[in-house]
Amino acid sequence: MIRLLLIAVGYFFGCIQTSFFYGKRRGVDIREHGSGNAGSTNALRVMGKKAGVIVFIGDMGKMILAVLLMLLVFKPRGPEFVLLIKLYTGLGVVLGHDFPFFMDFKGGKGVASTAALILILDWRMAVMGLIVFFGIALTTRLVSLASCVLLVSELILYTVLILNGKIACGVLAHWEAILLFAVLVVLSLLRHVPNIVRLIRGEEKPLKI
Repeated sequence: MIRLLLIAVGYFFGCIQTSFFYGKRRGVDIREHGSGNAGSTNALRVMGKKAGVIVFIGDMGKMILAVLLMLLVFKPRGPEFVLLIKLYTGLGVVLGHDFPFFMDFKGGKGVASTAALILILDWRMAVMGLIVFFGIALTTRLVSLASCVLLVSELILYTVLILNGKIACGVLAHWEAILLFAVLVVLSLLRHVPNIVRLIRGEEKPLKI
């Protein structure tokens, strides 16, 4: 029951579409411009650097806020629930971000929100994520490529950390802890399928900053 509650609360926070609401304030429906994706990269392309930064911070912020709130609410249950709370709330946030009910279930790709969860999960994952993402993004200017490589590399590192006991599972079994993060990664990769196809064909447009 607690798992479903965490997903539900996370979904509510995930539905706070930063790019959509910011765009509306500027008279722009982000879904009708650029790639049509309600995320920070498209916000950057369509509305500029300031918008991209604000949307990225907002998408990370809703993940951090949701997880911290649930940790506060369920803190009396004990430290063994910490990873469970982080992962299930995080899953809910990404689902809400990717499939917001008020936008016909067409949202973003969940990279910024997943990045925030990575930051919450383990500092080693966060450090590697920064190196991988910015290393690839600054070299190739292909944000989609940087995002996909980041997600896969983080899943590998996370699995290694879990199996070696570097991240405490608490009430979660190892397989459940790994499966949850894998679902988050797969969700985001599926949202990147059009980008992946364009990357394979050499048709993906580099981001001009």
